[in-house]
Amino acid sequence: MTLRDIRPVNAEVELPYQRDQLYARHRRSVPAARRFARFSLTYFGLAQWERAEDVALCVSELATNALLHGVPPGRGFLLRVRYDGDVVRVEVHDSGTGVPRVADEPDEGGRGLLLVAALSDKWGVDERTPGKAVWCQFEVRSVRDARAS
Repeated sequence: MTLRDIRPVNAEVELPYQRDQLYARHRRSVPAARRFARFSLTYFGLAQWERAEDVALCVSELATNALLHGVPPGRGFLLRVRYDGDVVRVEVHDSGTGVPRVADEPDEGGRGLLLVAALSDKWGVDERTPGKAVWCQFEVRSVRDARAS
């Protein structure tokens, strides 16, 4: 799939827009998830949004965390990208147990959630049966305001 294959949604289509994609437990899933997030933003008409790269980076971090800590062998994860006209919400669902935590200062690794917290407007974890959804949200005021003027 290329950007040419993606057509922005028609303005007459009702919000919210949502795109879901399943990924296998494989290292190639992280860059694929990042591309899917970019394609989704293009589909939503947000390709030129100044926070598009922040969304893609957060997807990479959440997908990496899912692969390293949340996806049991033989399972995968679901990436959901949703836009309701005000907020872009990214969710990574996995079937692993345990809730992710932000790294402590002396930790060598584990900076992904710190990055997600810094780049997004809000983030959290919804526990599910089985597993969890780790999500982050980005307000889209600037795009909406630019379109109105």
